[in-house]
This record gives sequence, C-alpha cells and structure tokens, in this order.
Amino acid sequence: MRIRAERDDLADVLARAGRAVGTRSPLPILQGIHCEVSGGRLTVTGTDNEVTVRTYLDVEVTEEGTTVIPAKLAAEAVHKLPPGAVTLASNDGEVEITGGGPRFQLREMAVDDYPKIKDTTIEGGIDVDGAQLIRALAQVGIAASSDDARPTLTGVLFEGDGDSLRLVATDSYRLAVRDVKGVSTEGSKLVPYRALRELGRTVGSGAMTVALGEREASFVTNEGRLTVRIIDATFPNYKQLLPESHTNRLMVDRAAFLEAVGRAALVAEDHIPVRLAMHSGGVELSVIRQEVGEATELLKGDYSGDDMTIAFNTRYLTDGLNAVDDEKIVIETSDPLKPGLLLGSDNRDFRYLLMPVRL
Repeated sequence: MRIRAERDDLADVLARAGRAVGTRSPLPILQGIHCEVSGGRLTVTGTDNEVTVRTYLDVEVTEEGTTVIPAKLAAEAVHKLPPGAVTLASNDGEVEITGGGPRFQLREMAVDDYPKIKDTTIEGGIDVDGAQLIRALAQVGIAASSDDARPTLTGVLFEGDGDSLRLVATDSYRLAVRDVKGVSTEGSKLVPYRALRELGRTVGSGAMTVALGEREASFVTNEGRLTVRIIDATFPNYKQLLPESHTNRLMVDRAAFLEAVGRAALVAEDHIPVRLAMHSGGVELSVIRQEVGEATELLKGDYSGDDMTIAFNTRYLTDGLNAVDDEKIVIETSDPLKPGLLLGSDNRDFRYLLMPVRL
C-alpha cells in the first residue's frame, strides 16, 4: 500500500477514526486503526468493539492495499510532519510515513487479527441536519449518567413523537428532553451518550443519515460513519415525570442569571445548593456555607405565583442554563420539594427537569 495526501487532511482522518480506539482494551490489535486503499480512496477504521468510526479521504494512490497501524502514534506522527504532502506506505511489516524531510517507521500490526467490520445498511434511515442534531444531543447529554454500573442511564433515548424526533436523557437527578421538529421516526432506541459525544468530531456536522437498527445505531455523513451498539434495556417512564402545569413561573434574563449562579458557586460546593427565593420583584439567589461565608444577589424578573424558596445543586442548575438557547429563561415550580422545570421563554423544544435539594 502506498498513498500520498496533504498532511492536514491525512492527520484529520486518522485522528477522527482513532477516537473510537479504546485506551484500555485487553486486545492489542484494537489499539490500531485499519487503513484500506481502494479506488482512489483511503478508508480508516477505528473500533473498541462497542463503537466504530470509519472515515474517508480521497488520496493519490500508487499502490492499493491494507494495513493496521498504532492509532495514536500514526495520527501524531503525521501531525508533527512539516506542512505539505505526506506519503504513507506499508511494506514487509513496516509502515513508513514521510513528508518534507522527516521520516517515521512504524511496526505494522497484524491485519488478519483486526475485527471484520461490515457497514450496516441504512435503509429506512432518517435524514437530519447534522449541526442541529449535534446541538440537540449536547443539550440532553448533560443529563446522561456517566456511571457504568447503571448502563440504562448512560444513554440517550431516540424516540418518535409525531412529526418530531425526541431525545431524552436522565441520571435520576435531572431529566432533559429535546424535540427535533421535522424529523420523523418510529419506535425508540437507547444509544450510549459516550459515543454520541464524539459525533461532530468523528463524522462532522453536515447532512446526516441516522439509522436505528435492532442492535446498532449508525450516523453517516460524507466524511464518515459512526456505528455504536444499542443499549438493550428499558428506559424509565419519563413522561410521568413531566408535569402538565405549574403554579409558579419565573422569567429572567438567561445571561444575567447564569452569571449570578456562577458567583454563588464560588461560595458553594457540590453539596451546598443555591437557594432561589422567588417573589413579585424577581428572584434572590443565596448560598450559605458556615465555614466560609455567604453570597446573596437579587435579580429582577417577571414572577407569577405564590412567594416560595426552592434550592438546586449549583452545577446541575448551571448545566441547564447553558443548554437553553433563548435569551430569557423560565423556571416553573409548584412546590419546594417537587422538581422544577427549566426552559426557554420562546419555545418548549428543550425542557430540563431538575430535582430540588431539601433545605
């Protein structure tokens, strides 16, 4: 195998495929990326047997062939070369990477030991705007758990909801729901968020086709394909958690509220909540930490309902505020001991339900 390509383009496809390579895999072959050259195109594949990323690059081909090379080392080697054309060639168990003078010689890994990975069909896939989907996933992903002991809560639920695709995630302390309008699908599948977090950095943010199969979910663009094994579990019945209405409603400027919570967080720690005392003039934020001191701040806003005080974990509240795209934020509550609903003032496509902290 022998190809020639621009340094930045080659480094990019190697690095993007390498994002699927596991850092602690017991199988040494999975530390490598599979490179195949055919028909003027380089196809690079990385996998940890749960997540697979396949990337493509049109290259100048001298000789077609296949090789497996260490993922991180190969990408870094190409990246460290001077700008310009780079040659990658495999021969007699070694892979040579040269460009602008410097040369790397890497030991080739056993091609026959690499997993045989076939692209699943994308029949029945749904076409989406990649940038919109990536943003929607980032919004709900904040609520996905990172605790592998509870695998069901580490995923994002993809669910058909009329003419919308609904994305849902929860770690049992907060629940995030995002409706992507104009995207229609049927049924529901639970996809690991750790793979979805890499979506934009692996296959890009252009036009995307999403295929939700029985065992795998695939996300395909012109730049590549990400395939991930679906979580075989029943997602919690989140709909019963979303209240039909609330008796109290606060609307404030999102940026100002976010800055105020950030200042309160300077005094608070993870186990110390920020208190929101809501009344007709707006909301007073306060944090009391016995051994350090306290912080208090009044923000003007529109409030309707009975005066009440509710407390939230500062990090969880900050996550929700960052996820809302509107200039005005709305917090709907009914009781200091019941979850509060956070959303934008102009639309309800994104909703963030947050459990309060008992005072």
